[in-house]
Amino acid sequence: MARSFNQVTLMGNLTRDPELRTTPNGASVCSFSLALNRSYKNADGNWTEATDFIDIVAWGPLGERVAQYLTKGRPALVSGRLQSRSWEQDGQKRNKVEVVANDVTFLGGPGGGGAAPAGGNEPADSAPAPAKTSKKADKEEDVVIEDIGDEPINLDDIPF
Repeated sequence: MARSFNQVTLMGNLTRDPELRTTPNGASVCSFSLALNRSYKNADGNWTEATDFIDIVAWGPLGERVAQYLTKGRPALVSGRLQSRSWEQDGQKRNKVEVVANDVTFLGGPGGGGAAPAGGNEPADSAPAPAKTSKKADKEEDVVIEDIGDEPINLDDIPF
């Protein structure tokens, strides 16, 4: 029998603060939901906005980091797999499909810029602020150090 492929990658904003719980055997599990916005042309040919809400579950240390660093409204990139569950509630059979997260990347950073990996410590792909052009003299040797900022680098000036 051939193996199946079950992988999903989603990027959206949290619809609520993550909820961290502990199972009876001591495992941490975090539940949260993402709002995914999309645009499409309706039957009249007009662009329409729609939002899908997807439930996410993160287990163990990943779930603990999500609960610690993410809050309602924050953007996140989630990689994981789809999983369906069913249970009986009030005599009715219930079904649910959710994403079990393998990786969560915190987007937007604490101040709204850059991206942070699931560790939440350092921005992953935020660019450093451009340097300002300035000159200063080193008092011991009177050497002038110039910070060129956004000027292009001449490859002939590199000594190696």
